[in-house]
Amino acid sequence: MIEITLADYANPAHAQAVVNMLDMYAKDPMGGGEGIAEEVKDNLIKEMAKRDNVFSLLAFDGDQPVGVVNCVEGFSTFAAKPLMNIHDIAVVEEYRGQGVAQKLLEEVKTLAQFRGCVKLTLEVLTNNDRAKKAYESFGFKPYELGDVGQAEFWECYLT
Repeated sequence: MIEITLADYANPAHAQAVVNMLDMYAKDPMGGGEGIAEEVKDNLIKEMAKRDNVFSLLAFDGDQPVGVVNCVEGFSTFAAKPLMNIHDIAVVEEYRGQGVAQKLLEEVKTLAQFRGCVKLTLEVLTNNDRAKKAYESFGFKPYELGDVGQAEFWECYLT
């Protein structure tokens, strides 16, 4: 049975599970195909724990972590309310298609509503059809402004 738990960054088992799950996701083609750097592994939990607007949820099958979601609270200037961005969501390959992502999303939704958030946001690759189907079944849809067009996700590294 899958249990969803709010990660306690001070709990070494939770901290290691978050790092391991994120590294697994990064190694997947949909996560870039390369693991996360050792420096990131060493600092991730410490840096996340410093921020009140960041949290992680873990999905467990018994003692085995099988899913993770990392969230960052932002702010909607158009609504003058907080929003919750799902920054990472990953499920172990053997557990995909079994509703783990839906359970993680349900718990994110509950926590976001508790925090007074107006919406959930996330990014998804255009060719990640499996994830897009899961998100659509949950109620997500691409952001679009009528005739103006669909939003794109852009980035600019500061290094």
